[in-house]
Amino acid sequence: MSLLSLSDVNVFYGKSQALFGVDLDLGQGEVLALMGRNGMGKTTTIRAICGMMPVQSGEIRFDGFSLAGKASHEIARLGCGLVPEGRRCFASLTVEENLIAAARKGEWDLNTVGELFPILAERRTQRAATLSGGEQQMLAIGRALMTNPKLLLLDEATEGLAPLVREVIWTAIAGLKNKTDLAILVVDKSLKEIRSIADRAVILERGRSAWVGKMPELDQDVAMRYLGV
Repeated sequence: MSLLSLSDVNVFYGKSQALFGVDLDLGQGEVLALMGRNGMGKTTTIRAICGMMPVQSGEIRFDGFSLAGKASHEIARLGCGLVPEGRRCFASLTVEENLIAAARKGEWDLNTVGELFPILAERRTQRAATLSGGEQQMLAIGRALMTNPKLLLLDEATEGLAPLVREVIWTAIAGLKNKTDLAILVVDKSLKEIRSIADRAVILERGRSAWVGKMPELDQDVAMRYLGV
């Protein structure tokens, strides 16, 4: 049984349609890559899952519940942890305050997040505004984990970061896959890193599910056609 499923989901921005019958499913403990060129509907899909965009038709189900009409905070309480594009840390709060802002009891706490990203433990009293971009991204991931989610949604988690920082984050994601039963939906353009982590991929083309398959099936021909790499 899928933890998350989207069936024939259609989403509009005003009168302009952004998603056209998008389908995807994700099981517990699975990593699914949501891919596509810029402007193809990846972030819109994430926003629809999290209740930030209304779904005109189709259905989104999570952990046995329909998400129709649910507010973002209700969806978060069901177990969806979002790491948004652009990080969006609370700049005036310390690292620790950011982490505990929406914390819920469970495996993930200040200690376990500090083990995943030791730099956060070292800088727990610093304001988020003083952190580097990579450190803020780690903080955004840690903050989402502190909600103890069943599903972690990572929207462009390594975009614009230095190679060494990207490596730290990809290593952390790989660790989450290998050591937890988290379902992970990851949006990223880096096919090389995603190949080593994701089980399957969905590629969006102009708001449609254009290709779905296991990562080994995503060959150079598919990449050239839909990703332009």
